[in-house]
Amino acid sequence: MGQKYIDYSWDFKKDNTKEFTHCFHSYPAMMIPQVARRLIDKYGKKSRCLFDPYCGTGTSLVEANLKNINAIGTDLNPLARLIAKTKTNPINTQILDLYLKDFNDSIFSYRFGISQSSSIVLPKFPNIDYWFSKDVQLQLAIIKRYIEKINDDASRNFFTIAFSETVRESSWTKNSEFKLVRMSPGQLEKFQPDVFGIMEFKLSRNKSGLLSYQNVKKNRAKTNVYDFNTVEGVPPNILTKDSVDLVVTSPPYGDSRTTVAYGQFSRLANQWMGYTEASQVDKILMGGIRNGKSKKFCSKALNETIEKIQNEDENRSKDVLSFFIDYEKSIENISATVKSGGYVCYVVGNRSVKGVTIPTDEITKDLFVENGFDHIETIVRNIPNKRMPLENSPSNVIGKKSSTMKHEFIVVCQKN
Repeated sequence: MGQKYIDYSWDFKKDNTKEFTHCFHSYPAMMIPQVARRLIDKYGKKSRCLFDPYCGTGTSLVEANLKNINAIGTDLNPLARLIAKTKTNPINTQILDLYLKDFNDSIFSYRFGISQSSSIVLPKFPNIDYWFSKDVQLQLAIIKRYIEKINDDASRNFFTIAFSETVRESSWTKNSEFKLVRMSPGQLEKFQPDVFGIMEFKLSRNKSGLLSYQNVKKNRAKTNVYDFNTVEGVPPNILTKDSVDLVVTSPPYGDSRTTVAYGQFSRLANQWMGYTEASQVDKILMGGIRNGKSKKFCSKALNETIEKIQNEDENRSKDVLSFFIDYEKSIENISATVKSGGYVCYVVGNRSVKGVTIPTDEITKDLFVENGFDHIETIVRNIPNKRMPLENSPSNVIGKKSSTMKHEFIVVCQKN
């Protein structure tokens, strides 16, 4: 078995984590590009295909492309897939510039009353009036109508992800939260977002990131982003057995309902984009549906952890059990796609439930060893930049808080 050690050189405290297209969109618990880059440099020198089975917004996919490695990603959140696709797929900047100029001209007309907004139809979805003022709804609807008229797919996607951040930042949501939490009455009174200004800033920032990405990426590496659930299997028409050289990924820390609420974070944007199942995203993610069955795993660390949590709270132990049942199936299916000699690099966090720390790094190692891998090393790094909740309530007692994860564990295994 490989060693487990702390390495402060993986902290990247002073590095720019928003360079290239990594600046395109915020997202919970994003893996920073420097970690993915270093893993690819260390374990993917001869790689031709990288797979990220929980790709989120595509950090490892971007880094693979910069190294001339073809990449495949999958995620169940439609917003995450759109961002990952837009960050990695080619965009014709000449066409994009035409739309950017035309958009700025259009917004100028609305700002100064040259264009009339009376013909704009406001969308309807649950609780829209709870999260957005009527003025904000109108301005967002004006932007949305413009985006819908963009004929070039790549340019439309570019505008849409800028629109997604604009939706969140102009809503009555506390932007410091992952979950949907409404601002206090005092905050609501003071909140007067410049919706058009936010959108223009996002477009300008993302254009700069796009240009820097295209200036560096001088190869023909391609990325494809798909919607499939690795818990249920990997479609053979997308990835065949023994076809992947390298997996670089950061899986969820637990089910979205009780940890990082990816679905709630994305819900308002998904609703504005017309995704009808926006409120169900957290349920379809790993561990989203509670499995009532008891189970013994190949991992002694996992069995002991579930027993400890069960002694504290049997109900919460079922959440943990359900997540790891899915996690085990996912790792089994991913393992089958990796070539002999190929590497998997899992960046994980060890969350706590009811005061019990879950050793996800040890569990991940055990599950891959069970699937024919050798453990190479586990690197422990600090989390100085990652956007995570600073505290949680493990006991569910009001006012009783504990600090959340301060370290990440980079688990590296090689298929034997």
